[in-house]
Amino acid sequence: METLIIIIFILGYLAITLEHNLKLDKLIPALGMMAILWAIVAFGIDTFANWFDSASHALIDGFSNFTSAEKHHLLEETLLHHLGKTAEILFFLLGAMTIVEIIDYFDGFATFKNYIKTKNKKKLLWIFASLAFILSAIIDNLTATIVLITILQKIINDKETRLWFAGLIIIAANAGGAWSPIGDVTTTMLWIGKKVTSAKLIEYLIIPSLLCVVVPVLIASFMKPFKGNLTVLEEESNTLKSQYGPTMLYLGLSAIIFVPIFKTITHLPPYVGMMLSLAVVGIFAEIYSRSQFSLSHAIDDEGDDSHGFHSPVHKSLSRIEMPSVLFFFGILMAVAALESLGMLFIGAEHLKTIIPNTDVVIMLLGLGSAVVDNVPLVAASMGMFQQPIDDHIWHFIAYSAGTGGSMLIIGSAAGVVAMGMEKINFFWYFKNIAWLAAIGFVVGALAFMFLRQF
Repeated sequence: METLIIIIFILGYLAITLEHNLKLDKLIPALGMMAILWAIVAFGIDTFANWFDSASHALIDGFSNFTSAEKHHLLEETLLHHLGKTAEILFFLLGAMTIVEIIDYFDGFATFKNYIKTKNKKKLLWIFASLAFILSAIIDNLTATIVLITILQKIINDKETRLWFAGLIIIAANAGGAWSPIGDVTTTMLWIGKKVTSAKLIEYLIIPSLLCVVVPVLIASFMKPFKGNLTVLEEESNTLKSQYGPTMLYLGLSAIIFVPIFKTITHLPPYVGMMLSLAVVGIFAEIYSRSQFSLSHAIDDEGDDSHGFHSPVHKSLSRIEMPSVLFFFGILMAVAALESLGMLFIGAEHLKTIIPNTDVVIMLLGLGSAVVDNVPLVAASMGMFQQPIDDHIWHFIAYSAGTGGSMLIIGSAAGVVAMGMEKINFFWYFKNIAWLAAIGFVVGALAFMFLRQF
């Protein structure tokens, strides 16, 4: 039965990895794999010898001697436990995504474009890399990449030049997301899973993540694509679509930054703070939207403007990437099935025997995240290692999984979205950007190993 479960997981994982070749959205195999795995666990629970208790992080003694009723009751409790932990992550992401979409509804991100005046390619590179590094730590690396490439398309006409900029933005965005508890799905998982605290995550990873960006950008700034000035800088009106754009940008970003502070003060799960932030941003969005509507549209004779006014919150919710949310749900619950049977715990023990050096294992995890999705890799590592909160191993996992994906265009959500927006060729990225990402990854990893000694 265990062999069947592993085979199904591998097949599902392959389907996720090859989604572009199969032309099948990865949420489909993720959800299918999750449901099938738990169904097999339910049917074969009387035959399993081990069961992993997530609360105590250990195998349950004497599980094989439990009655069938006791085993099924334990299965239900375990399923609810994992559903609750997964829901914490998903509702947190839903809140953050909605706030970002509300900012975009008011064209708030156009504020950044108005600050970019230079035509010098080298200066532009540093500006975009800095923005990607900072923004991804606040609004996550995927959204930061979308925002910056959108701005890039409005100020750089040359396709080849934009590809180079996009490649470095991917590296910077992934590195920026690694040191923030809200910057990447994997760091959010570790933070909500009580593996790291926001203060220690920032303390231990800010310098390695910064080096992971600075070194590749510094090397690239001396390369031919970033020499000279832009031949054409498209001149556009700096008038924002909404007068409230800058206000909503600063309010939305502040609301997201407030979430870790709220958690520290109240000790409540992060999604509670995110819901509060969303409520506050939503109130201002509705007020500003109605004010904007009343200024630009005449209300009919009966005073009824319900047919013309559209709620910015409803509009923003309709634009959320639900396929991504469902994919996270499927893959996290699928990995939870393996964890519940003790497979990850037992696998970790064997891995430690084969490769005694944990640093090597985690760096291999970083390399693996360039090939396969880093969400299941981190989910698996959370079941494999049992170290206490803020142990250095969790910070190294956050760094490796977050930045290792930059080495291939398909290795991160930021890379995949950039690939779609700019039609970046896989082999072009591998030839021109991968080596820069690899250098940054290794330099940052070495810096982390050095700094953790102090």
